[in-house]
Formats: sequence, structure tokens, C-alpha cells
Amino acid sequence: MSDKNEIVADDDVLVKVEGLSKKFCKDLKTSLWYGLKDLVSGVSGSSEDRLLRPKEFWAVKDISFELRRGECLGLIGHNGAGKSTLLKILNGLINPDAGKITIKGRVGALIELGAGFNPILSGRENIYNNGAILGFSRKEIDSKLAEIIAFAELEEFIDMPVQHYSSGMKVRLGFAVAAQMEPDVLIIDEVLAVGDLGFVLKCFKTIDTILPNTAIIFVSHSMPMISRICSQIILMEQGCAQFQGEDVSKAIDLYYNRFTSNDTNIVFDDGRLALKKIEFANATLLNEIPQILWGENMKLNLNFILTDINEVPVFNIILFDKEQRPVALLEQNTIRDNIEIKNNELNFSITVNNLQLSKGIYSINLSVAQRLGSPMLRINNVLTFQVLHEKEVWQPFLLKVRYE
Repeated sequence: MSDKNEIVADDDVLVKVEGLSKKFCKDLKTSLWYGLKDLVSGVSGSSEDRLLRPKEFWAVKDISFELRRGECLGLIGHNGAGKSTLLKILNGLINPDAGKITIKGRVGALIELGAGFNPILSGRENIYNNGAILGFSRKEIDSKLAEIIAFAELEEFIDMPVQHYSSGMKVRLGFAVAAQMEPDVLIIDEVLAVGDLGFVLKCFKTIDTILPNTAIIFVSHSMPMISRICSQIILMEQGCAQFQGEDVSKAIDLYYNRFTSNDTNIVFDDGRLALKKIEFANATLLNEIPQILWGENMKLNLNFILTDINEVPVFNIILFDKEQRPVALLEQNTIRDNIEIKNNELNFSITVNNLQLSKGIYSINLSVAQRLGSPMLRINNVLTFQVLHEKEVWQPFLLKVRYE
């Protein structure tokens, strides 16, 4: 059962979720059949301990947490993990099959692009509709209207039907309404990813302002965003909480570890050069992922087998971050480097002193070419590694400095 706006014993607790579960069926016909059987038998919802019927699965299973004023809960996990389903239950869009929700105060939600807007009404009319749903009087909405329109940057389009808005315009209006109405509980899904960088930064500035008086539930695939504002976190996997607690960095590490793979992707190979081995000389392994401490030297050992090659080729090594953005290029080797071909093999090491990449997961792309000629080999994601540091930061580099 869901008890919305019920005052809980602890005045600071704004959201209390106890054993929340929701199941779905994998095809429509079977789902309708089960619904009819439940209706006839008088079952309003499945019991928590009842076994799943064929083709059913738990979208959300036994989720519990408490959220107080001034706290932000991050929900992370891969697509289909159950995050959006959980948000829809919290916002009252769908009913749970088991468990209880207690929410105190006004709830502002931004969980789907355009959700809560009437597409044939103008942006202005939708602001009044959403404000009325939140319990504001017309006079109260009037006092906030100019601020909402200005924040959304929609002065020229506020009287245009929402159905003609771009996705970015819908996000701006949705966030402006959800945040500027000063809700007690603010629910934000991944929709902020649609906005441009300037608006996203403005959104986070607003979140910083309202957070002391608000409980926020935030879903995102951007771990820098999660680490920036979240005080507690739930990593969801197949509807369940794989990790839950206040150690946000640990949950983020687990999230990234799930997507790492040592499988190589050979994009180009002319057959003259084969990578026999690439490995870190000084890294420890955790879950088969090399771990390197920030500030340490990073040393790579490479071993190639060559065919009909007499001259040492040029090696290009590019480092990519967890979101597959290129962040660094290692210097190419030159004829002055002490690398020699022996018995059709090429063995050498590359050392990066004082590694200052910020904490996170990184992957390596490798390309090899003749010194003044054509490409010979290109492999994407040839190796994945993790940089360890106590701080999670947005920027790709955390530079070591000395204060005097």
C-alpha cells in the first residue's frame, strides 16, 4: 500500500519506503489474462511471498530506504535495472504489488520527458496545472510564474502549445516547475541528460540551493553528477539493491566494473603484426581489473609477434574514460628509443610517471603504423584499468600540486 503525504513519526523523514516490490509480465496477452484471473478471484495485488507465475518478473524487488530533509539518494544501474519503475511507484503513477511508501509534503517530479504536461495546452497553462496539482493557489503560482518562465528561458515560447516544444524546451520547463515550486520531495530521472551543459549547470546550482530544505531522489547514468550531489546511493540490478549505503564511491566503482570487459575489438589488421600480450607491470587485480593508485607510475609491458618487418613501427596509445571520451594520448616512440626487434618479436615497456588521471575506469585503444607508411594494426579497448583515489571528481585529471 502507498500512503502519500502521511506525517511520519520523525519530522525530518520525508520519504520512507518499506519492502517495495513490483512485478510485470513479459507479454500483453498473458498480462491481461493474469489481471482478469486476479479480478475474478478478488485479488487486488499479489502477496509479497507469492511465487511468480510464468512470464512474470520482478521489476522492483524488496527495496527499502529512508530519506530525510537535506539528503539526496542516487539511484544507479544499467538500463532495465528497475530505476524508472521505482520512481513511477514513488510518484504514484503505478501501484506496487507489495510494500509501503510514506511521503510527507509536496512532491515535485521530473521523471519522463513531457510527463505531466498537456501537449495541447501552452507552457503557461501547464505551469498553472502543475502548480494546482502540487496544492498551490492561483495567487501563489502567480507569484512564481515570472521566475519559472525566466529559469526555463522560454519567454518567447511560453504561450505556444507544449506539443511543439523541443525535447530541451520540455526539460527546461519541467525542471523549472518541479524545482521553483519548492517541493519537499524532488524526484529527478535521467531527463537532465537532454539539456545543454549551461542549463544542466544551472539546474545543479538550483539543486544546491533547495537541497537543505528538500529530499531529492536522483537517477542518472552520469557518475560525476551522482557523486556531486548524492549523500546515499542504491545500485540496482534486476530490480534488487545490489549495493546500498552512504559509500557513494564504492557503488560507483561497482557500477563501472559491470561494464568493463577484457575482450578486444580488432578494427584493422594487415597480418604483419600480432599483439601477443599487453599488461600492467605494477598493478594489483580486483575482479580481474588492474588497479593503479593515483600518483603512482603506470608501467605497461607489450609483446608483439612480427612478420616480414625490419623497422620498429610507431605506436599510438589513447586513453579513454568510462564514458568513452578520449582524455589522453601517450607520446609516440621515436628512433631514439631503445626498442629493438629480436627473433621476430618486439618487447618493450611504456612508463607514465606520476599518473594523475582522476579516479575512475579507463580503457586503452592501440594503433600501430609504419613510421612513414600505412597503418598495420588497430585494436579498441585492448585493456581496461582503474585509477584509485579517495575523491570522485568531474574532471579527467586531478593534478598534484604543492602549496607554499
